[in-house]
Amino acid sequence: MVKIAWHPIFAHPLPEGHRFPMLKYELIPEQLMHEGVITADHLFAPGLLDEEIILLSHQEAYWTQLRDLTLPASAQRRIGFPLNARLLEREVRIAKGTIDGALYAQRYGIAFNVAGGTHHAGSNWGEGFCLLNDQAIAANYLLNKGLASKILIIDLDVHQGNGTAEIFENNDRVFTFSMHGDKNFPFRKEQSSLDIALPDGTDDIGFLNQLSATLPLLLAQQPDFVFYLSGVDVLETDKLGKLALSKAGCKERDNMVLQFCKDNNLPVQVSMGGGYSPEIRDIVDAHCNTFKIGLDIFS
Repeated sequence: MVKIAWHPIFAHPLPEGHRFPMLKYELIPEQLMHEGVITADHLFAPGLLDEEIILLSHQEAYWTQLRDLTLPASAQRRIGFPLNARLLEREVRIAKGTIDGALYAQRYGIAFNVAGGTHHAGSNWGEGFCLLNDQAIAANYLLNKGLASKILIIDLDVHQGNGTAEIFENNDRVFTFSMHGDKNFPFRKEQSSLDIALPDGTDDIGFLNQLSATLPLLLAQQPDFVFYLSGVDVLETDKLGKLALSKAGCKERDNMVLQFCKDNNLPVQVSMGGGYSPEIRDIVDAHCNTFKIGLDIFS
């Protein structure tokens, strides 16, 4: 059975002004169960991570400041909200959910994390609402345990996966592919293995044509595992995204990536990433489409 990481803490309210984006973490599993797409048996609640696993991806000094809640105020401002124990627990559980999901994906072909996609966290910094980089932590876990030899990270969130790029900049066992808005955050980009920067207003045709041309080229890396970051901030309705995909275009994007994984016998772990449309329904619908497509392709 395909497994989906979810824990009540994923929807934990952040400080004032950040509650709205968190609603999706409650509504996505509720919507999927309401539609009969999943049952409670699909969901699993991740636990906590051992420090040594976190330290495969993040520098000890940075992690110690997170753990001890001593991160300087300037570093907390870069993250975007004040650090507290509950928030840190949330990020640790998200990362554990992505690790567990990767192990489930090796068994069932695909697994999901209702949260995750915290790709702005670098080895020694947090940024853009990201403290720990869940897919980087999971990728390093698989490599460290000898469970994968070459990993492909496909990041199609509207924002470049700068933290992921930095963590793996000198690691030839991880190929990082980020297709993102050129003029969007982060304004100082890192160098992924492959970056494709899209102009503002890129629509379904432009986005999907570029993705279709690129995916086959990634097979040259000979990956044996894929992490997919499926942010829905590429939608035209997104207030931060600057791209112009429709829900149908976003759905076809997911179909292309997940069918690519299935056709090439590549297990894939999917983290949801961003989504900031003013109407919560647009965010939830687009994320739910990702689950539906994955479950259909890998059923």
